[in-house]
Amino acid sequence: MSAKKKKGLWIGRVFFIPAAILLLAFLYLTLIVGQPQAGEKESPSPQPLLTASPALNVSSENELYSLIASFPVPVMSCMSGSGLTFVSAASEDRPWKSGFGRIASLYWQTAEGLPLILQSIYPAEALDLMGKGDYSFSGTAGPTLFGQPSVRMENADTVRVHTVTDSGIYVLTVPRSLSGSLSVLSRSVQLFTVEQ
Repeated sequence: MSAKKKKGLWIGRVFFIPAAILLLAFLYLTLIVGQPQAGEKESPSPQPLLTASPALNVSSENELYSLIASFPVPVMSCMSGSGLTFVSAASEDRPWKSGFGRIASLYWQTAEGLPLILQSIYPAEALDLMGKGDYSFSGTAGPTLFGQPSVRMENADTVRVHTVTDSGIYVLTVPRSLSGSLSVLSRSVQLFTVEQ
């Protein structure tokens, strides 16, 4: 083989090897960037809005089944044996965007007769359906609600904690006199659903 051909092959290898390495690195990066990384959540698709339906009011704990069955996502309620007494419940639709959202409000009371309000709100992005009131953020962290961290807000009379899940918004409102018992009360609530 002539010296010119050897020199041409050597120069070809010198340029080919780095070019091949760069091409492989580019392909590798393209594959990594194109794949969702571990821990990344895909943004959930918006929940469908509801069409208006008549309000539902129940006055006994036995009737809660019908309210929970008509709600599009799990409903927050107190567990049996929690020492809390059921008072009443209502479910109503409210205009939201180009359709309707739904709010289930369950009223319970402590053994001393102090009121608790548990609200379940659908859809999960309808934070304005919580109502603003005159609440301000508290410097104290909220307790966990069924394993989810919560946001604590207060006004002159009540303390409100809420958490947002993929399904809905869940709000627990208590008188200020029960603010020291919030972590105990939060362990008394659970999400309930009726299989269709």
